[in-house]
Amino acid sequence: MYLYGASGHAKVIMDILKATGVQVEGLIEDNPQLTELLGYPVCHHEENLGPVIVSIGNNLLRRQIAEKLHVDFGTAIHPSAVVSPFALVGEGTVVMQGAIIQSCAQIGKHCIINTGASVDHDCRVGNYAHISPHATLCGNVIVGEGTQICSGAVVIPGVQVGNWTVVGAGAVVIRDLPDHVVAVGNPCRIIKTNLI
Repeated sequence: MYLYGASGHAKVIMDILKATGVQVEGLIEDNPQLTELLGYPVCHHEENLGPVIVSIGNNLLRRQIAEKLHVDFGTAIHPSAVVSPFALVGEGTVVMQGAIIQSCAQIGKHCIINTGASVDHDCRVGNYAHISPHATLCGNVIVGEGTQICSGAVVIPGVQVGNWTVVGAGAVVIRDLPDHVVAVGNPCRIIKTNLI
């Protein structure tokens, strides 16, 4: 497995891959001065390398890179994560330590289900979304493409959160949110437009 991006996010993915017995062959990074990370070699081109996980935390950058690469993509699911056999996890997605994905949840491509995050039954998480550490999606929640549910936020059952929206840390989302907004608080309220 190769990782595209040599940063803190890559370090966590390397731990996940090591825990699952998957060999990290190296990393791909645009910075020519970076030649290794935690003892793994860093190269500066992506030709004929694969499979790859885009190891960049920023949702928009992760999408831009994934869309330009013509490679096979892998996934990484830590053994301490609980993933229902009836859940679907898309290519390029990373499921971190202690995360829970319940029955019939659908996780899109190139998502991050971060440390201790909980995605309950029948949720749908769009491509490039990030469910941050200890965030909770109750049952039947829909999270749009590129959206970030920040640390400790809770989305109550049946709520829909639009595309490329940010839900602030610790927020409690009790009603639907549109595309391209930033929403915070308990109960959650929109504070600005999120132009990407």
